[in-house]
Formats: sequence, C-alpha cells, structure tokens
Amino acid sequence: MSMKTFNLPDLGEGLPEAEIVTWLVAEGDVVKADQPIVSVETAKAVVEVPAPWSGRIAKIHAPDGTILPTHQPLVDIDIEDAEGAAPAAQPAAKPEPAPPAGREDSGTVVGRMMSTEEVLEDTAVAGRRRRGGAAATKAAPAVRALARQLGVDLARCQPSGRHGRVIAEDVKAAAGKAAAPAAAREVPRVTLPPGTPQPLRGPRRAMAQSMSAARDLVSQCTIFDDADIHYWPPGQDITARLLRAVAAGCRGEPALNGFYDGEAVSRQLEERVDVALAVDTPDGLIVPVIRDVGRKSLAALREDLNKLKTATRERKVKPEDMRDFTITLSNFGMMAGRYATPVVVPPTIAILGSGGVRHDVVAVMGGVETHRRIPLSLTFDHRCATGGEACRFLAAVIADLALPE
Repeated sequence: MSMKTFNLPDLGEGLPEAEIVTWLVAEGDVVKADQPIVSVETAKAVVEVPAPWSGRIAKIHAPDGTILPTHQPLVDIDIEDAEGAAPAAQPAAKPEPAPPAGREDSGTVVGRMMSTEEVLEDTAVAGRRRRGGAAATKAAPAVRALARQLGVDLARCQPSGRHGRVIAEDVKAAAGKAAAPAAAREVPRVTLPPGTPQPLRGPRRAMAQSMSAARDLVSQCTIFDDADIHYWPPGQDITARLLRAVAAGCRGEPALNGFYDGEAVSRQLEERVDVALAVDTPDGLIVPVIRDVGRKSLAALREDLNKLKTATRERKVKPEDMRDFTITLSNFGMMAGRYATPVVVPPTIAILGSGGVRHDVVAVMGGVETHRRIPLSLTFDHRCATGGEACRFLAAVIADLALPE
C-alpha cells in the first residue's frame, strides 16, 4: 500500500479556507487523476477539486459542511490500488447539449431570461454516495436553487432528464403536488430555529471578513450629491449609464482608481477601469467584476451585465471573475434607499453607491421644476485620497450622468 495525503489546495490568491459542499466520491471508490472528487465553496465561488493522482479513496478527512483551512488534509488516496477493483460509482454523466440560442431558461429562479449556450451549458455531476450505495440525486446548480426556493426535496422528484437527472420541470411538478391551493410558498432562508447560533458560510462569511478588514484598515469618508437626469430620453439603461459614469469619474480624477498599500504607504493608480458590482443574493454579497468599462459601449456593458446576472444567480461566477477590480459600484437603489455609507474594501480606494431614482423639486431660473435625480454616495479611503480628489471624481460622474445619452 502506498498512501498519499492530498491537502486542500489554495483555490485563489491566498484564500485561507473553503467549505466542503459535496463529495462526489466515497471511501473505497477508485478514481483517476484529474477526475473531480469534491465540490467546495470558497469566499469567491463554488469550484470542483480534481484528484491529483489515480487510486482508491482510503479516507475522507473533511465531511460535507466542514470549513477546512487551506493546506490541511482533505483526503487520503491509495495510489497502488488504482486498478485493484472496479470503481464503486459510475462515472459522471457527460454534459447535455446546451439549449439552442433563444430558448427560455427552464431553470431560472429569479425572473425570466432568454438563455444562450454559454450561460446554460449544463454540467451533470454525480453526487456523493448515500448509505446503502445509492447515488445521490443528479441536478444542475440552477435546478438545485429552484428546488430550494420552492421547498422541494430533490430526492422526492421523479427524474425525467437524460442519465436520470432531475430537471426544472420535475421540481415544478413536485412543488405543484405539495403546494397548498393558495399562491406559491416562500422558503425561509433560516433553517435553524430562531436563537440558534449559525456559523457564517460561503459569500456571507467572506463578506464578514472583508468588512472586518475594511473597519480595521481603511479611513472611510463619504460625500453625497445628486445627478440630474431630467433630460434622459425614455429607455435609458441606468446601470450601464452608472458604469460609464464611473469610468468618466476615473478619467476626470484618476486618484480614486487603483490600490493603496497601507503597510508600504504607497498607492498604485490604474488606467484600466475594472468595476466590481456588488450583487445581493440569499447567501450574501457576491461581487463579480465588469472589465475594462471605460472602453465599452452602453450596449456592450448591458451584455456584460446580463451575463453577470445569470452567472451570479446560478453560482457559476469563477474566482478569477471576482478579483483584481480597481473600484466598486453598489447599485443598492434598485431595491430601496436614497443615500448610504458604502464600505471601501482594501486595497481599493473608492466605492460609489447609487440610490433609487427620485422626483425632486429643483430651483430653475424663474421658478421651480420637478426633475428625476439619482442620489449618489461616494466613499473613499482618506489615507491616500484627498477630499478635493473625491469631489472632482464625483463631479465628473454627475456631469456624465447629466448627458441626455
């Protein structure tokens, strides 16, 4: 017997830990090198970890739900027993073909959106083994999310997809049988009784760590103003306009686009504008990045936003899609709120918050008028940026938003 211990690798830029979501194999299974063996959730995303060697799974050190520090033992593999027995589990099913462009996304859980092959290519993943050797239910991430929303146990669904997979229609059918005659039920997000301590996991845990770092390391200062959009023609894309305005602010005052190293007391300003967009999810904030905003048209920005929305909703955002941003936009006004004190996450220097569009009474020459205005809140790190620089940045943002198109 030749046993090797595989430690949890660093899955992205020094992340200290990851949560074990689902084991795709069980002790005793024979695996091949590069075969996915476990699904883990980091502060960045959910990823599958492949086996580093061929062999038999001898011992799983971290069961489902474990928060495991990076470089700690994950699994023992007997590499001499790679051909000693038949695999205990069937290989993962091949991905089904993506639906044709324009087909409706049957796994959508937030609104209804026309899908493309890129965002709906469905990878079937064999689940971990249950007691008695039965394979766990197979379902795509979007279908699992739909089941959680509708309060449906996937194990009780009758699979009708290829290779025995549960699809969205199966979940909806099961929900229809269990639902009361009234409208659809809401699934509570809290699964433990009120008053029970609940460890933070995944994006919510990452949010807690980021906010603690912001509290300890950044000298936060916020200024407020409003952008008058009275002359916008109908149909303007508010989020795309905000992204373009952030790029305009960075051109008008580059001092807020980049990074600050508090230990070295040095800053690094960037010409490229990569905007992190804070997205609210039931699991906490996920902050994917729109790249090179300053060089894209409004149509291209909308296309990026649509892809981002789908990938975030289906938890398909990759770790590399959530790092190396130079500035942040929080469009919280889409839900509620006028002004806020958004938090700068180090090592970046600034974050712009956008409140809900309001109809305000404004003074004009000869009287008053009612104009549509966007409330803006700009927080910056006062250790490396001055109030004057922040004001110039915000003025450039406001000037761009005031343009009719």
